[in-house]
Amino acid sequence: MKNTLGDLNNHLFAQLERLSDEELTGEELTEEINRAKSVTSVAAQIIANGSLVLEAKKLVDDRMDANTVVPKMLEG
Repeated sequence: MKNTLGDLNNHLFAQLERLSDEELTGEELTEEINRAKSVTSVAAQIIANGSLVLEAKKLVDDRMDANTVVPKMLEG
């Protein structure tokens, strides 16, 4: 199974469409709201993980640059 950020985007928009269903009321609406909270929580973790990977990649790329200036707190 290979998911992409595009897949995540599609899931989030599908969830938004389900929440926009004006025919949902009562318990069905409550269930959909709870599902949306869960989807949002998982999506936030996926995005945070992607951001961490991107920052790590930037750090590696910066280390390859011979002109990189070491922050003073790391000099010693």
